[in-house]
Amino acid sequence: MNKKRVVITGMGALTPIGNNMSAFKQNLFAGKSGAGPITKFDASAFKTRFACEVKDFNPADFLDRGTIRKTDHFIQYALVASDEAIADAGLEEAAVDKERVGVILGSGIGGLNIFQKEVEGYIAGGRRPRFSPFLIPKMIPDMASGLVSIKYGYTGPNYATVSACATSSHALIDAYHLILLGKADVIVTGGAESAITDVGVGGFSSMRAISTRNDDPETASRPFDKDRDGFVMGEGAGVLVVEDYEHAKKRGAKIYAEIVGAGLNADAYHMTAPHPEGEGAAKVMKLALQDAGLQPADIDYINVHGTSTPLGDLAEAKAILNVFGEDAYRLNISSTKSMTGHLLGAAGAVESIATILAINESLIPPTINHFTDDPEIDPKLNFTFNKAQEREVRYALNNTFGFGGHNTSVIFKKFE
Repeated sequence: MNKKRVVITGMGALTPIGNNMSAFKQNLFAGKSGAGPITKFDASAFKTRFACEVKDFNPADFLDRGTIRKTDHFIQYALVASDEAIADAGLEEAAVDKERVGVILGSGIGGLNIFQKEVEGYIAGGRRPRFSPFLIPKMIPDMASGLVSIKYGYTGPNYATVSACATSSHALIDAYHLILLGKADVIVTGGAESAITDVGVGGFSSMRAISTRNDDPETASRPFDKDRDGFVMGEGAGVLVVEDYEHAKKRGAKIYAEIVGAGLNADAYHMTAPHPEGEGAAKVMKLALQDAGLQPADIDYINVHGTSTPLGDLAEAKAILNVFGEDAYRLNISSTKSMTGHLLGAAGAVESIATILAINESLIPPTINHFTDDPEIDPKLNFTFNKAQEREVRYALNNTFGFGGHNTSVIFKKFE
C-alpha cells in the first residue's frame, strides 16, 4: 500500500528576528542577530542579562481585550502565528470539514509569566489565597491549541505536546502521523514559548546552560565556535499547516514542501547532557532516513539543533559524521539558533519553517557569529558560517533535541 503524501500548505512565525513570515525570512537569510539586553524584567543582578526577545509586539494589534486579559504571552504568540499560518493556507476560504481539522500546539514550559506573577502576589499579600481565576487556563500548555480550535471551530484532534526543546517537533511529527493514519485532513501544528522571566532566566543560568557574554550579546549565540559558552534564550512561536496532499490538491492550495520522514527516540543517558558521542542523535537521523526510504546521499541540507553549548554541538557534529560518513562533507549545515536564540518549545517549528524556506529559496541560512574553529570539530564540515549560501535543496533534515534525552528528526522534500 502506498503511503499517503503529507504536505505543508501554510506557515506563520513570530520570532526575535521578525514578527511575521516576511520579516523572519528577510532577516533569516540576511544573518541578523535577535539578541539584546533583556527588557521584560530588571536583569541587572543576573549572570546573564540578555536574550532574544520578540520585539515591538503589541497584542492589541492582533487580539481583542478579552483574549489578552485571559491569556499568557505564550498563548498570544501562538494565536498570532496560527492566524498567519491559517490565512496563508487559505483554510477559512476553503470548504473544509472542520471535524477533520485538528490543532496540536506545544509549549515546553507554558505560562511561566502568569505563574511567577501570581505566586509573587500571593507572597506579597501575606499568603492570602487571592489568585486570578485565569491562573490555571493561562498557565497550562494545552490552552494555546484549545483557543485556536475554539476560534476557528476546528473539532478534530486537539492537544499539546511537552518534551522540552523537542516539543514542537513532536507536535509536527504527531500531525504527520495522524494524517498518514487518516485521522485528519488538516492539522495546525507547532509551538510557542515565553519564558524570559526572572524564574526562566534564573533557572537556566543556575544550570550554567546559557551564555554569559553580556558585553557582546549579539554574538553570544555561537554554534560550533570554539568559544561558545551556552545558548541564548529566545521566545516566540512557529506554526505550520500540515495537510493530506489529495485534500490540498482538491482545494487548490499552494504547497511549500512535503514531509517524507520522521524519527523519534531517546538518549536514555542523562537529564540534560546529550550522549557524548551523539548516539541518540545519530540513531534518530537514521530512523528518519529509513522512514523516508532515503539514503544519506539524498540529503542536501541539515538544520541542526546547534544550541551553542559546548557538549551539545560537539555531540551533534559527531552524530552527523556517524550517519553521513563521506557524504557529510558535501552537506550544507546551519544552526539558525545563532540568529533566533533558542526558542525552547517553539524551536522545532520555527526551525522547520527555516528549513522549508531554504528548500523554496534554494538558499541556505547562515550560522552567524563564527570566529574561531573548534579543533574538536571536523573542519571539513560545511556549517555555512556567517553568510547565506545558494544551493538547490531537494531533501532537507531538521534536528531537535530536548532535555530528558528527547530526540526528533524530520525530513522535508521539495514539492514536485
